[in-house]
Amino acid sequence: MTPIRTLILAGGEIHDYQACGKEIHRILDADDRFEVTYIENDLSVFADGTLETCDVLVFYYTAGELTAAQRDGLLDWVAAGKGFVGVHSAADSFRNCPEYAAMIGGHFMTHPHYRTYQVMIADPEHPVTKDLVDADPPEFFVEDEMYVTSYAPRNHILAHALWKNTTVPVAWVKPWGKGKVFWLALGHDGHACQQNIFEKFLIRGTAWAATPSEQSE
Repeated sequence: MTPIRTLILAGGEIHDYQACGKEIHRILDADDRFEVTYIENDLSVFADGTLETCDVLVFYYTAGELTAAQRDGLLDWVAAGKGFVGVHSAADSFRNCPEYAAMIGGHFMTHPHYRTYQVMIADPEHPVTKDLVDADPPEFFVEDEMYVTSYAPRNHILAHALWKNTTVPVAWVKPWGKGKVFWLALGHDGHACQQNIFEKFLIRGTAWAATPSEQSE
């Protein structure tokens, strides 16, 4: 089986990207399907041709800015048929770049305190979530920071949680051109990334995003 060429890029401000990046690297590197490269704080890879050797990008980053070349390099690469996995604060990156927000499918608005909260699977038949949890109805509890986002109504919501009498997405998927995007709200810190449900979501979401659309449905 041809390995999934996976680039993990961790960095930015606010979050402990080193702890989270280490856990993301550990999880994916332990799965023989992934051939993993890990880097930190080097956005130049979006414009220097590095992405051309990859099938999927796993992105853990907060804030920051993109040059026009980096923006176009990333968005065009995904649109050409590659996979993008945004973890947690990836929805709070490049706040002055509406094109990036359109690609990932939304942006961070606020969050309640770090706590234990319940997550419900919204689509139990999607490849990422099918048989993800052994419960009826399919739901689980997680200790993490809940992200409240503004998001595109056409995003396909895989899981959600309750917040102030409404639901907020915990995971979604969407297309970007010929490419595929998976965003996961879980993963605020190293502890959150060590939870089994995070590991299962990350592995499944990365494998799904890296698979060409005609092979994944």
